[in-house]
Amino acid sequence: MVDLSASNAALVRDVIEASGAPSVLLDGQGVAQAMSPAMQALIPGVAVGKLLALVLRDPDLNDAIEQVALEGGRKTVELVERVPVERTFRIHIAALRDGGLRHATLLTFQDLSEQRVIERMRVDFVANASHELRTPLASLLGFVETLQGPARNDERARERFLGIMREQGLRMARLVDDLLSLSRIEQRAHVAPDTPVDLAGIAREIVDSLALMARERDVTLVLKTPREALQVPGDRDELLRLMENLVENAIKYGKPGGEVAIAVETGESEASFSVLDDGPGIAPEHLPRLTERFYRVDTAASREAGGTGLGLAIVKHIVLRHRGRLTIESKPGEGATFKAILPRFEAERTHG
Repeated sequence: MVDLSASNAALVRDVIEASGAPSVLLDGQGVAQAMSPAMQALIPGVAVGKLLALVLRDPDLNDAIEQVALEGGRKTVELVERVPVERTFRIHIAALRDGGLRHATLLTFQDLSEQRVIERMRVDFVANASHELRTPLASLLGFVETLQGPARNDERARERFLGIMREQGLRMARLVDDLLSLSRIEQRAHVAPDTPVDLAGIAREIVDSLALMARERDVTLVLKTPREALQVPGDRDELLRLMENLVENAIKYGKPGGEVAIAVETGESEASFSVLDDGPGIAPEHLPRLTERFYRVDTAASREAGGTGLGLAIVKHIVLRHRGRLTIESKPGEGATFKAILPRFEAERTHG
Protein backbone atom coordinates (compact mmCIF):
# COMPACT_ATOMS: atom_id res chain seq x y z
CA MET A 1 0.00 0.00 0.00
CA VAL A 2 1.42 3.41 -0.97
CA ASP A 3 1.66 6.07 1.75
CA LEU A 4 -0.32 9.16 0.74
CA SER A 5 0.85 11.49 3.50
CA ALA A 6 0.87 15.22 2.92
CA SER A 7 4.60 15.17 2.21
CA ASN A 8 4.33 13.05 -0.92
CA ALA A 9 0.71 13.63 -2.02
CA ALA A 10 1.82 16.24 -4.55
CA LEU A 11 4.40 13.83 -5.96
CA VAL A 12 1.76 11.10 -6.38
CA ARG A 13 -0.50 13.53 -8.23
CA ASP A 14 2.36 14.60 -10.49
CA VAL A 15 3.17 10.97 -11.31
CA ILE A 16 -0.48 10.20 -12.15
CA GLU A 17 -0.83 13.29 -14.33
CA ALA A 18 2.37 12.38 -16.17
CA SER A 19 1.36 8.75 -16.70
CA GLY A 20 0.67 7.44 -20.17
CA ALA A 21 -1.88 4.96 -18.81
CA PRO A 22 -5.51 5.93 -18.16
CA SER A 23 -5.56 6.38 -14.36
CA VAL A 24 -7.44 8.40 -11.77
CA LEU A 25 -6.79 9.05 -8.07
CA LEU A 26 -9.84 9.09 -5.79
CA ASP A 27 -10.02 10.30 -2.22
CA GLY A 28 -11.69 8.22 0.45
CA GLN A 29 -15.12 9.47 -0.64
CA GLY A 30 -14.64 8.52 -4.30
CA VAL A 31 -14.01 12.05 -5.60
CA ALA A 32 -11.35 12.41 -8.32
CA GLN A 33 -8.24 14.23 -7.06
CA ALA A 34 -5.92 13.74 -10.05
CA MET A 35 -6.03 12.03 -13.41
CA SER A 36 -3.82 11.33 -16.41
CA PRO A 37 -4.50 12.91 -19.82
CA ALA A 38 -5.13 9.38 -21.17
CA MET A 39 -7.93 8.97 -18.61
CA GLN A 40 -9.61 12.16 -19.77
CA ALA A 41 -9.34 11.01 -23.39
CA LEU A 42 -10.73 7.55 -22.58
CA ILE A 43 -13.75 8.71 -20.52
CA PRO A 44 -14.25 12.48 -20.98
CA GLY A 45 -16.92 12.66 -18.25
CA VAL A 46 -14.36 11.98 -15.50
CA ALA A 47 -13.06 15.23 -14.00
CA VAL A 48 -11.06 16.38 -10.96
CA GLY A 49 -13.41 17.31 -8.12
CA LYS A 50 -16.21 15.11 -9.48
CA LEU A 51 -17.59 11.96 -7.84
CA LEU A 52 -16.60 9.03 -10.06
CA ALA A 53 -19.82 7.15 -9.24
CA LEU A 54 -21.78 9.90 -11.04
CA VAL A 55 -19.91 9.12 -14.27
CA LEU A 56 -19.44 5.34 -14.07
CA ARG A 57 -22.64 4.00 -12.58
CA ASP A 58 -21.72 0.32 -12.68
CA PRO A 59 -22.73 -1.28 -9.31
CA ASP A 60 -19.91 -3.88 -9.36
CA LEU A 61 -17.27 -1.22 -9.96
CA ASN A 62 -18.58 1.13 -7.27
CA ASP A 63 -18.91 -1.72 -4.75
CA ALA A 64 -15.30 -2.73 -5.43
CA ILE A 65 -14.07 0.86 -4.96
CA GLU A 66 -16.03 1.08 -1.71
CA GLN A 67 -14.57 -2.20 -0.42
CA VAL A 68 -10.98 -1.21 -1.21
CA ALA A 69 -11.52 2.23 0.31
CA LEU A 70 -12.72 0.60 3.56
CA GLU A 71 -10.49 -2.48 3.78
CA GLY A 72 -7.45 -1.64 1.69
CA GLY A 73 -5.79 -4.09 -0.68
CA ARG A 74 -6.43 -4.48 -4.40
CA LYS A 75 -9.26 -5.59 -6.65
CA THR A 76 -9.76 -5.99 -10.40
CA VAL A 77 -13.10 -5.40 -12.12
CA GLU A 78 -14.24 -5.66 -15.73
CA LEU A 79 -16.62 -2.98 -16.90
CA VAL A 80 -18.69 -3.14 -20.11
CA GLU A 81 -20.14 0.12 -21.40
CA ARG A 82 -22.98 -0.23 -23.93
CA VAL A 83 -23.55 3.45 -24.77
CA PRO A 84 -22.67 5.24 -27.04
CA VAL A 85 -20.65 2.25 -28.33
CA GLU A 86 -19.77 -1.02 -26.66
CA ARG A 87 -16.45 -0.82 -24.81
CA THR A 88 -14.81 -3.18 -22.31
CA PHE A 89 -12.38 -2.07 -19.59
CA ARG A 90 -10.34 -3.98 -17.02
CA ILE A 91 -9.97 -1.70 -13.99
CA HIS A 92 -7.27 -2.27 -11.36
CA ILE A 93 -8.16 -0.69 -7.99
CA ALA A 94 -5.43 -0.22 -5.36
CA ALA A 95 -5.64 1.39 -1.93
CA LEU A 96 -3.28 4.20 -0.88
CA ARG A 97 -2.77 4.92 2.85
CA ASP A 98 -3.87 8.48 3.60
CA GLY A 99 -4.14 8.39 7.40
CA GLY A 100 -7.96 8.54 7.49
CA LEU A 101 -10.66 5.95 8.15
CA ARG A 102 -11.10 5.45 4.41
CA HIS A 103 -8.28 4.89 1.97
CA ALA A 104 -7.66 6.88 -1.16
CA THR A 105 -7.74 4.63 -4.21
CA LEU A 106 -5.88 4.57 -7.51
CA LEU A 107 -7.81 3.23 -10.52
CA THR A 108 -5.90 2.17 -13.63
CA PHE A 109 -7.94 1.41 -16.77
CA GLN A 110 -7.01 -1.09 -19.47
CA ASP A 111 -9.12 -0.81 -22.64
CA LEU A 112 -9.95 -4.33 -23.83
CA SER A 113 -12.47 -3.25 -26.48
CA GLU A 114 -10.32 -4.05 -29.53
CA GLN A 115 -9.15 -7.33 -27.99
CA ARG A 116 -12.75 -8.41 -27.36
CA VAL A 117 -13.81 -7.46 -30.89
CA ILE A 118 -10.92 -9.48 -32.36
CA GLU A 119 -11.80 -12.47 -30.18
CA ARG A 120 -15.42 -12.29 -31.29
CA MET A 121 -14.38 -11.98 -34.93
CA ARG A 122 -12.09 -15.01 -34.63
CA VAL A 123 -14.83 -17.12 -33.03
CA ASP A 124 -17.37 -16.00 -35.65
CA PHE A 125 -14.89 -16.63 -38.45
CA VAL A 126 -14.14 -20.19 -37.34
CA ALA A 127 -17.85 -20.91 -36.87
CA ASN A 128 -18.77 -19.48 -40.29
CA ALA A 129 -15.90 -21.18 -42.12
CA SER A 130 -16.79 -24.51 -40.48
CA HIS A 131 -20.43 -24.08 -41.47
CA GLU A 132 -19.55 -23.21 -45.06
CA LEU A 133 -17.35 -26.31 -45.38
CA ARG A 134 -19.67 -28.65 -43.48
CA THR A 135 -22.54 -28.35 -45.98
CA PRO A 136 -20.66 -29.46 -49.14
CA LEU A 137 -18.75 -32.07 -47.12
CA ALA A 138 -22.00 -33.59 -45.85
CA SER A 139 -23.34 -33.60 -49.41
CA LEU A 140 -20.21 -35.34 -50.73
CA LEU A 141 -20.27 -37.99 -48.01
CA GLY A 142 -23.96 -38.62 -48.63
CA PHE A 143 -23.43 -39.21 -52.34
CA VAL A 144 -20.38 -41.41 -51.72
CA GLU A 145 -22.44 -43.60 -49.38
CA THR A 146 -25.25 -43.79 -51.95
CA LEU A 147 -22.83 -44.78 -54.72
CA GLN A 148 -21.29 -47.42 -52.50
CA GLY A 149 -24.72 -48.76 -51.60
CA PRO A 150 -28.11 -48.45 -53.39
CA ALA A 151 -26.74 -46.79 -56.56
CA ARG A 152 -23.70 -49.06 -56.91
CA ASN A 153 -24.87 -50.43 -60.26
CA ASP A 154 -27.05 -47.50 -61.39
CA GLU A 155 -25.04 -45.87 -64.17
CA ARG A 156 -27.48 -42.98 -64.69
CA ALA A 157 -27.52 -42.13 -60.97
CA ARG A 158 -23.74 -42.42 -60.82
CA GLU A 159 -23.25 -39.88 -63.62
CA ARG A 160 -25.71 -37.46 -62.02
CA PHE A 161 -24.22 -37.81 -58.54
CA LEU A 162 -20.65 -37.43 -59.79
CA GLY A 163 -21.63 -34.15 -61.45
CA ILE A 164 -23.11 -32.86 -58.20
CA MET A 165 -20.08 -34.08 -56.24
CA ARG A 166 -17.79 -32.22 -58.60
CA GLU A 167 -19.75 -28.99 -58.03
CA GLN A 168 -19.53 -29.42 -54.25
CA GLY A 169 -15.80 -30.13 -54.49
CA LEU A 170 -15.30 -26.98 -56.59
CA ARG A 171 -17.32 -25.00 -54.05
CA MET A 172 -14.98 -26.11 -51.24
CA ALA A 173 -11.93 -25.38 -53.41
CA ARG A 174 -13.22 -21.83 -54.08
CA LEU A 175 -13.79 -21.31 -50.37
CA VAL A 176 -10.30 -22.51 -49.44
CA ASP A 177 -8.76 -20.34 -52.20
CA ASP A 178 -10.64 -17.28 -50.90
CA LEU A 179 -9.62 -17.99 -47.30
CA LEU A 180 -5.96 -18.29 -48.35
CA SER A 181 -6.18 -15.09 -50.43
CA LEU A 182 -7.71 -13.17 -47.55
CA SER A 183 -5.03 -14.46 -45.17
CA ARG A 184 -2.19 -13.47 -47.53
CA ILE A 185 -3.62 -9.97 -48.04
CA GLU A 186 -4.07 -9.42 -44.30
CA GLN A 187 -0.51 -10.56 -43.58
CA ARG A 188 0.81 -7.87 -45.94
CA ALA A 189 -1.67 -5.15 -44.92
CA HIS A 190 1.04 -3.03 -43.27
CA VAL A 191 3.16 -2.92 -46.44
CA ALA A 192 1.70 -0.63 -49.10
CA PRO A 193 2.54 -1.71 -52.69
CA ASP A 194 4.75 0.72 -54.59
CA THR A 195 5.06 -0.84 -58.06
CA PRO A 196 3.43 1.19 -60.87
CA VAL A 197 0.43 -0.72 -62.29
CA ASP A 198 -1.77 0.34 -65.21
CA LEU A 199 -5.33 0.35 -63.85
CA ALA A 200 -6.89 0.83 -67.29
CA GLY A 201 -4.91 -2.10 -68.74
CA ILE A 202 -6.03 -4.42 -65.94
CA ALA A 203 -9.66 -3.38 -66.46
CA ARG A 204 -9.47 -4.26 -70.17
CA GLU A 205 -7.89 -7.61 -69.28
CA ILE A 206 -10.66 -8.45 -66.81
CA VAL A 207 -13.41 -7.55 -69.26
CA ASP A 208 -11.84 -9.81 -71.89
CA SER A 209 -11.51 -12.71 -69.44
CA LEU A 210 -15.12 -12.41 -68.21
CA ALA A 211 -16.72 -11.85 -71.62
CA LEU A 212 -17.71 -15.53 -71.94
CA MET A 213 -19.32 -15.57 -68.50
CA ALA A 214 -21.26 -12.41 -69.38
CA ARG A 215 -22.48 -13.89 -72.68
CA GLU A 216 -23.65 -17.06 -70.92
CA ARG A 217 -25.78 -14.90 -68.63
CA ASP A 218 -26.85 -12.57 -71.47
CA VAL A 219 -25.18 -9.59 -69.78
CA THR A 220 -23.53 -6.80 -71.77
CA LEU A 221 -20.23 -5.43 -70.43
CA VAL A 222 -19.58 -1.76 -71.20
CA LEU A 223 -16.07 -0.51 -70.45
CA LYS A 224 -14.98 3.12 -70.25
CA THR A 225 -11.26 3.83 -69.73
CA PRO A 226 -8.82 6.61 -70.61
CA ARG A 227 -6.74 5.90 -73.70
CA GLU A 228 -3.44 6.48 -71.95
CA ALA A 229 -2.07 4.32 -69.12
CA LEU A 230 -3.35 5.25 -65.68
CA GLN A 231 -0.82 4.14 -63.11
CA VAL A 232 -1.39 3.46 -59.43
CA PRO A 233 1.11 2.07 -56.89
CA GLY A 234 -0.13 -1.48 -56.59
CA ASP A 235 0.13 -5.23 -56.54
CA ARG A 236 -1.00 -6.36 -60.01
CA ASP A 237 -2.36 -9.74 -58.91
CA GLU A 238 -4.36 -8.21 -56.07
CA LEU A 239 -5.84 -5.51 -58.31
CA LEU A 240 -6.79 -8.18 -60.85
CA ARG A 241 -8.56 -10.06 -58.04
CA LEU A 242 -10.31 -6.89 -56.89
CA MET A 243 -11.67 -6.12 -60.35
CA GLU A 244 -12.54 -9.74 -61.07
CA ASN A 245 -14.59 -10.01 -57.85
CA LEU A 246 -16.51 -6.80 -58.49
CA VAL A 247 -17.28 -7.53 -62.15
CA GLU A 248 -18.19 -11.17 -61.44
CA ASN A 249 -20.60 -10.06 -58.71
CA ALA A 250 -22.23 -7.57 -61.06
CA ILE A 251 -22.67 -10.28 -63.73
CA LYS A 252 -24.04 -12.82 -61.23
CA TYR A 253 -26.43 -10.55 -59.35
CA GLY A 254 -27.35 -8.05 -62.05
CA LYS A 255 -30.47 -8.28 -64.21
CA PRO A 256 -30.48 -11.14 -66.77
CA GLY A 257 -30.17 -9.54 -70.19
CA GLY A 258 -28.97 -6.37 -68.50
CA GLU A 259 -25.84 -4.26 -68.63
CA VAL A 260 -22.78 -3.86 -66.41
CA ALA A 261 -20.99 -0.52 -66.74
CA ILE A 262 -17.29 -0.55 -65.83
CA ALA A 263 -15.32 2.67 -65.62
CA VAL A 264 -11.73 3.64 -64.89
CA GLU A 265 -11.47 7.35 -64.14
CA THR A 266 -8.75 9.72 -63.03
CA GLY A 267 -8.57 12.75 -60.80
CA GLU A 268 -5.78 15.09 -59.77
CA SER A 269 -4.31 12.71 -57.18
CA GLU A 270 -6.57 9.65 -57.32
CA ALA A 271 -7.82 7.04 -59.76
CA SER A 272 -10.95 4.94 -59.45
CA PHE A 273 -12.39 1.69 -60.73
CA SER A 274 -16.18 1.43 -60.56
CA VAL A 275 -18.76 -1.21 -61.48
CA LEU A 276 -22.46 -0.41 -61.91
CA ASP A 277 -25.08 -3.11 -62.36
CA ASP A 278 -28.81 -2.85 -63.06
CA GLY A 279 -29.85 -5.57 -60.61
CA PRO A 280 -32.46 -5.43 -57.84
CA GLY A 281 -30.33 -3.15 -55.66
CA ILE A 282 -29.48 -3.51 -51.98
CA ALA A 283 -31.55 -2.33 -49.02
CA PRO A 284 -29.84 0.37 -46.87
CA GLU A 285 -29.58 -1.82 -43.76
CA HIS A 286 -27.32 -4.27 -45.62
CA LEU A 287 -24.83 -1.73 -47.02
CA PRO A 288 -22.62 -1.28 -43.91
CA ARG A 289 -22.16 -5.07 -43.55
CA LEU A 290 -21.52 -6.09 -47.17
CA THR A 291 -17.74 -6.35 -46.70
CA GLU A 292 -17.99 -8.55 -43.60
CA ARG A 293 -16.74 -12.10 -44.05
CA PHE A 294 -19.51 -14.54 -44.97
CA TYR A 295 -22.18 -11.81 -44.89
CA ARG A 296 -24.79 -12.32 -47.61
CA VAL A 297 -27.87 -10.32 -48.48
CA ASP A 298 -29.49 -13.44 -49.98
CA THR A 299 -27.74 -16.60 -48.78
CA ALA A 300 -29.54 -18.99 -51.14
CA ALA A 301 -28.95 -16.80 -54.22
CA SER A 302 -25.28 -16.34 -53.29
CA ARG A 303 -24.63 -20.05 -52.93
CA GLU A 304 -26.55 -20.85 -56.09
CA ALA A 305 -24.35 -18.38 -57.96
CA GLY A 306 -21.22 -20.02 -56.54
CA GLY A 307 -20.37 -17.26 -54.05
CA THR A 308 -18.28 -17.97 -50.94
CA GLY A 309 -19.34 -14.90 -48.96
CA LEU A 310 -15.73 -13.66 -48.95
CA GLY A 311 -15.49 -11.75 -52.25
CA LEU A 312 -16.24 -8.28 -50.92
CA ALA A 313 -14.16 -8.87 -47.78
CA ILE A 314 -11.22 -9.59 -50.10
CA VAL A 315 -11.99 -6.45 -52.12
CA LYS A 316 -12.09 -4.32 -48.95
CA HIS A 317 -8.75 -5.62 -47.68
CA ILE A 318 -7.07 -5.14 -51.06
CA VAL A 319 -8.30 -1.55 -51.18
CA LEU A 320 -7.08 -0.90 -47.62
CA ARG A 321 -3.66 -2.40 -48.38
CA HIS A 322 -3.42 -0.05 -51.37
CA ARG A 323 -4.23 2.88 -49.04
CA GLY A 324 -7.49 3.54 -50.87
CA ARG A 325 -11.16 3.45 -50.00
CA LEU A 326 -14.21 1.53 -51.15
CA THR A 327 -17.63 3.12 -51.62
CA ILE A 328 -20.92 1.29 -52.16
CA GLU A 329 -24.06 3.05 -53.36
CA SER A 330 -27.37 1.33 -53.94
CA LYS A 331 -31.11 1.65 -53.62
CA PRO A 332 -33.69 -1.13 -53.96
CA GLY A 333 -34.69 -1.43 -57.61
CA GLU A 334 -31.89 0.84 -58.86
CA GLY A 335 -28.86 -1.46 -59.06
CA ALA A 336 -25.61 -0.97 -57.17
CA THR A 337 -22.32 0.87 -57.73
CA PHE A 338 -19.06 -0.36 -56.21
CA LYS A 339 -16.11 2.00 -56.51
CA ALA A 340 -12.48 1.46 -55.45
CA ILE A 341 -10.60 4.76 -55.16
CA LEU A 342 -6.80 4.53 -55.13
CA PRO A 343 -3.93 7.07 -55.02
CA ARG A 344 -2.33 7.73 -58.39
CA PHE A 345 1.29 6.71 -58.82
CA GLU A 346 2.47 10.24 -59.62
CA ALA A 347 0.75 11.64 -56.53
CA GLU A 348 2.08 8.83 -54.34
CA ARG A 349 5.65 9.37 -55.58
CA THR A 350 5.43 13.15 -55.09
CA HIS A 351 4.18 12.90 -51.52
CA GLY A 352 6.54 10.05 -50.66
